[in-house]
Amino acid sequence: MTTHLQREIENLKKKILGMSAEVEESLRNAVDSLVKRDVRLAQAVIDGDDHIDHMEVEIEEDCLKILALHQPVAIDLRYVVAVLKINNDLERIGDEAVNIAERAAYLATHPPIDLALDFKGMAAKTQRMVSRSIDALVNLDSAIAREVRASDDDVDEMNRQMYRLVQDYIAVNSDRVTECVHLLSTSRHLERIADQATNIAEDVIYMVEGEIVRHQPEDFTK
Repeated sequence: MTTHLQREIENLKKKILGMSAEVEESLRNAVDSLVKRDVRLAQAVIDGDDHIDHMEVEIEEDCLKILALHQPVAIDLRYVVAVLKINNDLERIGDEAVNIAERAAYLATHPPIDLALDFKGMAAKTQRMVSRSIDALVNLDSAIAREVRASDDDVDEMNRQMYRLVQDYIAVNSDRVTECVHLLSTSRHLERIADQATNIAEDVIYMVEGEIVRHQPEDFTK
């Protein structure tokens, strides 16, 4: 690797880490706004999305510049291609955090639903998947990436459990359907974030090992 290319890749790593930190904070605040019924915090998440979008565009431009000017090969090429894809996944996680915040802002202006829905627990698992997927990227650690990939089933099951609980509630509380739909949407947004974290993990596996595992059952990658 030339010194100049190495410097560009190190700069790229710093930027993707900075973006991941912003996205993780946005997700954390979105969930807090839901749990605490905090409209102002929800609005702050919504307002902060433009900054994340700007970061995504900047990182994409940097990746394309590196590809055009340096024509990297082998691990360097895989790294830049992976960052291009991960950059997009992080932006989508930011969008899902905004979706959660919008649901939170609506729900905060209506009486609470008397249901023991573990959004904090589901969010904690999802946030850990995002954080660990970024750890895998920083450390070029495919073992961590595989751990993230295996965690997705837990979040899927929590999403299914929430759907069952809310559907049962709707059956006897037909006047609260709109609020329940927002709750179901929130669960679905968290499940999608877990999917995006899984995508990041799969891109790290490709970057480190050169293996595309995206369409393989998880057991095949152990």
